[in-house]
Amino acid sequence: MATGTTGTLPAPTIDLLLNLIDTRPNSILASLSQHPQLASASDAHGYSLVHAAVSYNQLPVLRELVQKYNVDVDKLDEDGETPLFAAELASVARTLVEEFGADWRVRNIEGKTAEEKIAEEEGEAHEVYLYLRSLRDGGQSANGGGAEGAANLAQLETAGVHPPPPLPDGVKINVGTMEEDAVGDAPDPELRRRIEELAAREDFQTEEVQQQLRELVTEVVSGIGSEQSERSVRRRVD
Repeated sequence: MATGTTGTLPAPTIDLLLNLIDTRPNSILASLSQHPQLASASDAHGYSLVHAAVSYNQLPVLRELVQKYNVDVDKLDEDGETPLFAAELASVARTLVEEFGADWRVRNIEGKTAEEKIAEEEGEAHEVYLYLRSLRDGGQSANGGGAEGAANLAQLETAGVHPPPPLPDGVKINVGTMEEDAVGDAPDPELRRRIEELAAREDFQTEEVQQQLRELVTEVVSGIGSEQSERSVRRRVD
């Protein structure tokens, strides 16, 4: 007669838990209660559960890792990057910095901060970049800096309002007043339409579109547009 045997299930590995964090976060919490040493473990690339929790926006897992298991919120992977570098949402970045005291000034092995890397890879319209910039500016960013700027950004996100994309390099807008007689003629409607069209494009951050916008802004400022309204218009890219 066959006999069955019962045995202890093998202990989970850090690689297994990393693969589960996106779809089964509760399983991770249950595993950690039995194998707490995995809370601070890293895979072969230095990637840890706290990095993964930030990347996949798993705040309950993140809080348990930090508060219950005392995992270092500035834990480094093989690229010298803390979990903050993996943040996709400003709300998660705020939790790291304001709730757990993560250091947003840390530089990776390439010498870049999380703010600089996100700007380079995702663009300066990315919500995490805007939040980190507000910390660096200390109150001087477009949305306010420090805790006030973070609160303002949070309110915008909750309302579904996203900050406008940044201006191209070398372009600045100065707000002021001027006499009515000094205003001059209205901008060429065609140039205005083209600028608005470029600003609404999904590929606004690409170098090609940025260059087109710089050229159009230059035309508006210099008055070339109104003087050369008959010039040919660059073909729009759909």
